[in-house]
Amino acid sequence: MKKITNLLSLVICLFLSACGDDTKTLGDTPGDTATAYFDALYNQQDLQKASTMATPNLTRIMKSYGTAKQFSRNLVNMQYDEVTIEVDMTNMSIREQYGDNAKINLIFTGYLNGDKIDEMRSVKMLRKKGKWYIDKIVADPYAR
Repeated sequence: MKKITNLLSLVICLFLSACGDDTKTLGDTPGDTATAYFDALYNQQDLQKASTMATPNLTRIMKSYGTAKQFSRNLVNMQYDEVTIEVDMTNMSIREQYGDNAKINLIFTGYLNGDKIDEMRSVKMLRKKGKWYIDKIVADPYAR
């Protein structure tokens, strides 16, 4: 009876361990990194975490603003109380995945003071040692 219990426990453990999901690690794609970067800025308001996903030049600029809220309000020119960030897949090129440079378009849908705000931004990214970094946030060509 003890052998059957041990065998049954082992089989159950194997089934449960096989049910884990196959999540990608951060930085696998430029879109993953860009989404995580803006999530750290807007939803987590963690400038330090966001700066780990930026190039040294952008990190220096980010830290000069002091807080994530100041940086996002002044340099990115977007404010949200809460936001959902998606990668715009309509203009995605497979070739971007193989190079060391990428331009990613992101769609932001969020709320500020109860008003719904939809925005779109582009970021230029660089890959160094297999990891993607935000290099530049492209200015909105339609902003005042």
